[in-house]
Amino acid sequence: MNIGIITAEGYDYPPTKRLAKVAAEKGHRIIIVDPIYVWPVLVSGSPDLEGELDISMLDVVLPRQGATVNDSSLKLVPHLHHMGVPLVNKLDAIRLAKDQFLTLQALSSVQIPIPDTGFINAYEGFQSVLDRLGGYPVVIKPVSGRVGEGVFLVNDDHKARLILHNNLETGKGILIQRFIPPENRLDIRVLVIGGKVAGAMKLKPKPGDFRSNFHLTQKSWPVELLPEWEEIALKAADALGLEIAGVDLIVDADGKVRVIELNYSPGFSGLEAATGLDIAGRIIDYVVETYG
Repeated sequence: MNIGIITAEGYDYPPTKRLAKVAAEKGHRIIIVDPIYVWPVLVSGSPDLEGELDISMLDVVLPRQGATVNDSSLKLVPHLHHMGVPLVNKLDAIRLAKDQFLTLQALSSVQIPIPDTGFINAYEGFQSVLDRLGGYPVVIKPVSGRVGEGVFLVNDDHKARLILHNNLETGKGILIQRFIPPENRLDIRVLVIGGKVAGAMKLKPKPGDFRSNFHLTQKSWPVELLPEWEEIALKAADALGLEIAGVDLIVDADGKVRVIELNYSPGFSGLEAATGLDIAGRIIDYVVETYG
């Protein structure tokens, strides 16, 4: 089976390299679909492609462009669908997952617990949202981001003004979120594949930090999910319509669990390191069994 992966990174990019290796061992092939060098066209009302790709070679496509490529790359996703190529994680699910506030809206609509969060696209809205969230401290974060970049803990007006001045774009907006202290907090990443939990790991912030992304710490540990946590993670992935999802949970000092965000293109090296599970193999098996 020829499995396309939408990514702007090359074959040496670690997740792609790992998937390609596992796919080859199972008798399949990974083909990179680079959204920078593959261009959708509509000719006489029919979708087609120009650039470095032979569409006939693809049996299925796995979008994994993540947040490293802007929304222009998403034009390629529905285009491939219109050309008859099956997609693992559909466009609507990707659009929701790329926007953290849309994600939280979708989760809250089905009563999945989330942190108190506001969205503003002008500085004038900050004070009202801050008051509604109970005041400082709050976390200011981009609507779409990656590996903890652009995420700030804010404790006073001076820092808030500085961060909003440097980071608030009217056309994109920004999130203001109630802060959950890292002390006695449990940060969990759950990987969901095809409506089942494929694995889970716990993460810890570095001393003096509050962000626990694996890319920042390079440390992860296995964790046993309580039935409640597993149910919430599966329900969250389903709420967004994601077949493959990284679901980020925070359990606070009082034991209350909240879903922080979902990733439609989750990394899995930290999970494999923590658990010893063959996550790449499970992804390939799911794609082949579902779309083969």
